[in-house]
Amino acid sequence: MQLRECIAKYLAELERRGASKHTLRNYGSDLAQFAGYFELPNEMAPEVEQLDLPRMREWLGGLYDQGLTVVSVRRKIAAVRAMFKFLLREGVLQKNIAGRLRTPKAKQRLPEVMSAEKTSNLLDGAEQFSKERDMAFLELLYGCGIRVSELVGINLEDIDLKAGWLRVRGKGNKEREVPVAGRAAEAVERYLAVRETKPGERALFLNSRGGRLGDRQVRRLVKQYALLVTGDSTVHPHSFRHAYATHLLSDGADLRAIQELLGHARLSTTQKYTQVSLKDLQAVYDRAHPKA
Repeated sequence: MQLRECIAKYLAELERRGASKHTLRNYGSDLAQFAGYFELPNEMAPEVEQLDLPRMREWLGGLYDQGLTVVSVRRKIAAVRAMFKFLLREGVLQKNIAGRLRTPKAKQRLPEVMSAEKTSNLLDGAEQFSKERDMAFLELLYGCGIRVSELVGINLEDIDLKAGWLRVRGKGNKEREVPVAGRAAEAVERYLAVRETKPGERALFLNSRGGRLGDRQVRRLVKQYALLVTGDSTVHPHSFRHAYATHLLSDGADLRAIQELLGHARLSTTQKYTQVSLKDLQAVYDRAHPKA
Protein backbone atom coordinates (compact mmCIF):
# COMPACT_ATOMS: atom_id res chain seq x y z
CA MET A 1 0.00 0.00 0.00
CA GLN A 2 1.39 3.39 -1.00
CA LEU A 3 2.62 5.56 1.88
CA ARG A 4 0.44 8.52 0.84
CA GLU A 5 -2.61 6.24 0.81
CA CYS A 6 -1.79 5.09 4.33
CA ILE A 7 -1.51 8.69 5.51
CA ALA A 8 -4.89 9.58 3.99
CA LYS A 9 -6.45 6.51 5.60
CA TYR A 10 -5.02 7.36 9.01
CA LEU A 11 -6.05 11.03 8.88
CA ALA A 12 -9.58 9.98 7.90
CA GLU A 13 -9.64 7.75 10.98
CA LEU A 14 -8.47 10.60 13.20
CA GLU A 15 -11.21 12.82 11.82
CA ARG A 16 -13.77 10.07 12.42
CA ARG A 17 -12.64 9.87 16.04
CA GLY A 18 -13.26 13.60 16.45
CA ALA A 19 -9.70 14.94 16.34
CA SER A 20 -9.51 18.73 16.25
CA LYS A 21 -8.63 20.68 13.10
CA HIS A 22 -5.40 21.70 14.83
CA THR A 23 -4.43 18.04 15.40
CA LEU A 24 -5.34 17.05 11.84
CA ARG A 25 -3.34 19.94 10.42
CA ASN A 26 -0.22 19.13 12.46
CA TYR A 27 -0.35 15.38 11.90
CA GLY A 28 -1.02 15.91 8.20
CA SER A 29 1.97 18.23 7.87
CA ASP A 30 4.37 15.95 9.77
CA LEU A 31 3.28 12.81 7.90
CA ALA A 32 3.45 14.57 4.52
CA GLN A 33 7.07 15.54 5.28
CA PHE A 34 7.74 11.94 6.33
CA ALA A 35 6.42 10.63 2.99
CA GLY A 36 8.30 13.32 1.07
CA TYR A 37 11.61 12.13 2.50
CA PHE A 38 11.25 8.77 0.74
CA GLU A 39 9.95 10.15 -2.56
CA LEU A 40 13.22 10.53 -4.45
CA PRO A 41 13.35 12.12 -7.94
CA ASN A 42 12.71 9.71 -10.83
CA GLU A 43 11.93 6.89 -8.42
CA MET A 44 8.69 5.30 -7.37
CA ALA A 45 7.58 6.08 -3.85
CA PRO A 46 8.04 3.00 -1.68
CA GLU A 47 5.22 0.85 -0.43
CA VAL A 48 4.77 1.22 3.30
CA GLU A 49 5.72 -2.45 3.72
CA GLN A 50 9.13 -1.70 2.14
CA LEU A 51 10.15 0.70 4.90
CA ASP A 52 12.60 -1.11 7.16
CA LEU A 53 14.35 0.02 10.33
CA PRO A 54 17.58 1.26 8.62
CA ARG A 55 15.57 3.51 6.29
CA MET A 56 13.48 4.78 9.20
CA ARG A 57 16.65 5.58 11.17
CA GLU A 58 18.01 7.37 8.12
CA TRP A 59 14.86 9.54 8.11
CA LEU A 60 15.32 10.21 11.81
CA GLY A 61 18.92 11.24 11.22
CA GLY A 62 17.70 13.63 8.54
CA LEU A 63 15.54 15.38 11.15
CA TYR A 64 18.61 16.06 13.29
CA ASP A 65 20.53 17.27 10.22
CA GLN A 66 17.80 19.88 9.69
CA GLY A 67 18.59 21.34 13.11
CA LEU A 68 15.11 20.74 14.47
CA THR A 69 14.48 21.09 18.18
CA VAL A 70 14.04 18.00 20.33
CA VAL A 71 10.38 18.90 20.78
CA SER A 72 9.81 18.98 17.01
CA VAL A 73 11.62 15.66 16.51
CA ARG A 74 9.60 14.02 19.27
CA ARG A 75 6.37 15.29 17.72
CA LYS A 76 7.22 13.94 14.28
CA ILE A 77 8.21 10.55 15.70
CA ALA A 78 4.98 10.42 17.67
CA ALA A 79 2.93 11.08 14.52
CA VAL A 80 4.71 8.32 12.58
CA ARG A 81 4.44 5.86 15.46
CA ALA A 82 0.74 6.52 15.85
CA MET A 83 0.14 5.92 12.13
CA PHE A 84 2.16 2.69 12.10
CA LYS A 85 0.28 1.47 15.16
CA PHE A 86 -2.98 2.14 13.31
CA LEU A 87 -1.74 0.32 10.19
CA LEU A 88 -0.72 -2.67 12.31
CA ARG A 89 -4.16 -2.77 13.88
CA GLU A 90 -5.78 -2.55 10.44
CA GLY A 91 -3.70 -5.44 9.14
CA VAL A 92 -1.80 -3.35 6.59
CA LEU A 93 1.49 -4.10 8.39
CA GLN A 94 2.71 -7.24 10.12
CA LYS A 95 4.99 -5.39 12.54
CA ASN A 96 5.43 -1.85 13.81
CA ILE A 97 9.04 -0.92 13.08
CA ALA A 98 8.38 2.70 14.03
CA GLY A 99 8.03 1.53 17.62
CA ARG A 100 11.76 0.71 17.62
CA LEU A 101 12.82 4.27 16.87
CA ARG A 102 14.58 5.90 19.79
CA THR A 103 12.89 9.06 21.02
CA PRO A 104 15.24 11.83 22.16
CA LYS A 105 14.76 12.98 25.73
CA ALA A 106 13.41 16.47 26.16
CA LYS A 107 14.43 18.73 29.01
CA GLN A 108 11.60 19.23 31.47
CA ARG A 109 10.73 22.90 31.18
CA LEU A 110 8.34 24.60 33.54
CA PRO A 111 5.73 26.77 31.80
CA GLU A 112 6.22 30.52 32.03
CA VAL A 113 3.31 31.77 34.10
CA MET A 114 1.92 35.29 34.25
CA SER A 115 1.45 36.61 37.75
CA ALA A 116 -2.06 37.36 38.98
CA GLU A 117 -1.23 41.07 38.81
CA LYS A 118 0.03 40.88 35.22
CA THR A 119 -2.99 38.85 34.14
CA SER A 120 -5.40 41.33 35.71
CA ASN A 121 -3.56 44.29 34.20
CA LEU A 122 -3.66 42.65 30.78
CA LEU A 123 -7.41 42.00 30.95
CA ASP A 124 -8.15 45.45 32.36
CA GLY A 125 -5.98 47.16 29.76
CA ALA A 126 -7.40 45.15 26.86
CA GLU A 127 -10.83 46.69 27.47
CA GLN A 128 -9.49 49.98 26.12
CA PHE A 129 -8.75 48.43 22.72
CA SER A 130 -10.98 45.37 22.31
CA LYS A 131 -14.55 44.93 21.19
CA GLU A 132 -17.09 42.83 23.10
CA ARG A 133 -16.25 39.59 21.28
CA ASP A 134 -12.53 39.77 22.00
CA MET A 135 -13.06 40.73 25.62
CA ALA A 136 -15.41 37.78 26.04
CA PHE A 137 -12.93 35.21 24.74
CA LEU A 138 -10.06 36.75 26.74
CA GLU A 139 -12.08 36.48 29.94
CA LEU A 140 -13.11 32.90 29.10
CA LEU A 141 -9.52 31.85 28.43
CA TYR A 142 -8.50 32.97 31.92
CA GLY A 143 -11.79 32.48 33.76
CA CYS A 144 -12.25 28.89 32.58
CA GLY A 145 -8.70 27.78 31.76
CA ILE A 146 -9.74 26.31 28.41
CA ARG A 147 -7.57 25.53 25.41
CA VAL A 148 -7.85 27.72 22.32
CA SER A 149 -9.26 24.77 20.35
CA GLU A 150 -11.94 24.36 23.02
CA LEU A 151 -12.68 28.08 22.94
CA VAL A 152 -13.34 28.29 19.20
CA GLY A 153 -15.37 25.07 19.37
CA ILE A 154 -17.94 26.50 21.79
CA ASN A 155 -21.48 26.55 20.42
CA LEU A 156 -24.32 28.73 21.67
CA GLU A 157 -26.02 25.78 23.36
CA ASP A 158 -22.83 24.90 25.26
CA ILE A 159 -22.99 27.87 27.61
CA ASP A 160 -25.57 28.39 30.36
CA LEU A 161 -24.89 31.71 32.03
CA LYS A 162 -27.83 31.41 34.45
CA ALA A 163 -26.59 28.09 35.80
CA GLY A 164 -22.96 29.24 35.49
CA TRP A 165 -21.63 26.31 33.44
CA LEU A 166 -19.80 25.91 30.16
CA ARG A 167 -19.54 22.63 28.22
CA VAL A 168 -16.29 22.22 26.32
CA ARG A 169 -14.98 19.50 24.04
CA GLY A 170 -11.36 18.71 24.77
CA LYS A 171 -8.78 16.38 23.26
CA GLY A 172 -10.27 13.26 21.74
CA ASN A 173 -13.63 15.06 21.64
CA LYS A 174 -14.09 14.36 25.36
CA GLU A 175 -16.66 16.64 26.94
CA ARG A 176 -16.41 18.26 30.36
CA GLU A 177 -18.17 21.08 32.16
CA VAL A 178 -16.39 23.99 33.78
CA PRO A 179 -17.86 26.79 35.89
CA VAL A 180 -18.16 30.20 34.27
CA ALA A 181 -18.92 33.14 36.52
CA GLY A 182 -17.87 36.63 37.51
CA ARG A 183 -16.10 38.71 34.89
CA ALA A 184 -16.14 35.96 32.28
CA ALA A 185 -19.92 35.55 32.47
CA GLU A 186 -20.45 39.31 32.36
CA ALA A 187 -18.18 39.67 29.34
CA VAL A 188 -20.04 36.92 27.46
CA GLU A 189 -23.39 38.57 28.28
CA ARG A 190 -22.16 41.88 26.85
CA TYR A 191 -20.96 40.11 23.72
CA LEU A 192 -24.21 38.18 23.22
CA ALA A 193 -26.11 41.47 23.38
CA VAL A 194 -24.29 42.73 20.27
CA ARG A 195 -23.51 39.43 18.52
CA GLU A 196 -24.91 39.38 15.00
CA THR A 197 -27.09 36.38 14.39
CA LYS A 198 -26.61 34.25 11.32
CA PRO A 199 -29.18 31.55 10.48
CA GLY A 200 -27.82 28.08 11.10
CA GLU A 201 -24.53 29.27 12.66
CA ARG A 202 -24.11 27.61 16.07
CA ALA A 203 -20.67 29.01 16.93
CA LEU A 204 -20.51 31.35 19.92
CA PHE A 205 -17.59 33.36 18.55
CA LEU A 206 -17.90 34.62 14.98
CA ASN A 207 -15.38 36.14 12.60
CA SER A 208 -15.97 39.19 10.43
CA ARG A 209 -17.66 37.03 7.76
CA GLY A 210 -20.16 35.57 10.19
CA GLY A 211 -18.50 32.13 10.38
CA ARG A 212 -16.77 30.40 13.28
CA LEU A 213 -13.77 32.26 14.67
CA GLY A 214 -10.52 30.35 14.04
CA ASP A 215 -7.78 29.48 16.51
CA ARG A 216 -5.11 31.30 14.48
CA GLN A 217 -7.06 34.55 14.66
CA VAL A 218 -7.45 34.15 18.43
CA ARG A 219 -3.68 33.62 18.79
CA ARG A 220 -2.98 36.71 16.69
CA LEU A 221 -5.38 38.85 18.71
CA VAL A 222 -4.08 37.65 22.08
CA LYS A 223 -0.54 38.52 21.03
CA GLN A 224 -1.72 41.89 19.73
CA TYR A 225 -3.48 42.85 22.98
CA ALA A 226 -0.61 41.60 25.15
CA LEU A 227 1.83 43.69 23.14
CA LEU A 228 -0.36 46.80 23.35
CA VAL A 229 -1.02 46.51 27.09
CA THR A 230 2.09 44.90 28.58
CA GLY A 231 4.67 45.11 25.79
CA ASP A 232 5.09 41.33 26.01
CA SER A 233 4.73 39.59 22.64
CA THR A 234 5.32 36.11 24.12
CA VAL A 235 1.83 35.84 25.64
CA HIS A 236 -0.41 33.33 23.84
CA PRO A 237 -3.82 31.75 24.58
CA HIS A 238 -2.24 28.89 26.56
CA SER A 239 -0.60 31.49 28.84
CA PHE A 240 -4.04 32.09 30.36
CA ARG A 241 -4.50 28.36 30.95
CA HIS A 242 -1.16 28.16 32.76
CA ALA A 243 -2.10 31.21 34.83
CA TYR A 244 -5.55 29.78 35.63
CA ALA A 245 -4.11 26.52 36.99
CA THR A 246 -1.23 28.11 38.89
CA HIS A 247 -3.37 30.80 40.50
CA LEU A 248 -5.98 28.23 41.58
CA LEU A 249 -3.25 26.09 43.13
CA SER A 250 -1.65 29.06 44.86
CA ASP A 251 -5.00 29.95 46.42
CA GLY A 252 -5.47 26.46 47.85
CA ALA A 253 -7.42 24.56 45.18
CA ASP A 254 -7.12 20.76 45.27
CA LEU A 255 -4.86 19.28 42.58
CA ARG A 256 -7.47 16.66 41.63
CA ALA A 257 -10.07 19.39 41.17
CA ILE A 258 -7.70 21.35 38.93
CA GLN A 259 -7.09 18.18 36.91
CA GLU A 260 -10.84 17.87 36.29
CA LEU A 261 -11.20 21.54 35.39
CA LEU A 262 -8.32 21.37 32.90
CA GLY A 263 -9.47 18.08 31.40
CA HIS A 264 -6.12 16.35 31.93
CA ALA A 265 -6.24 12.58 31.48
CA ARG A 266 -3.30 12.07 33.88
CA LEU A 267 -2.60 13.75 37.20
CA SER A 268 1.10 13.89 36.32
CA THR A 269 0.29 16.45 33.63
CA THR A 270 -1.34 18.70 36.22
CA GLN A 271 1.46 18.24 38.75
CA LYS A 272 3.82 20.45 36.75
CA TYR A 273 1.91 23.40 38.22
CA THR A 274 2.99 22.37 41.73
CA GLN A 275 6.58 22.73 40.53
CA VAL A 276 5.79 26.23 39.25
CA SER A 277 4.30 27.17 42.64
CA LEU A 278 7.34 25.82 44.48
CA LYS A 279 9.57 27.82 42.17
CA ASP A 280 7.59 30.96 43.02
CA LEU A 281 7.81 30.19 46.75
CA GLN A 282 11.59 29.80 46.44
CA ALA A 283 11.81 33.19 44.72
CA VAL A 284 9.76 34.82 47.51
CA TYR A 285 11.99 33.19 50.14
CA ASP A 286 15.16 34.35 48.39
CA ARG A 287 13.85 37.93 48.26
CA ALA A 288 12.37 38.16 51.75
CA HIS A 289 14.25 35.90 54.18
CA PRO A 290 17.13 37.67 55.97
CA LYS A 291 19.29 34.52 55.90
CA ALA A 292 18.54 33.56 52.28
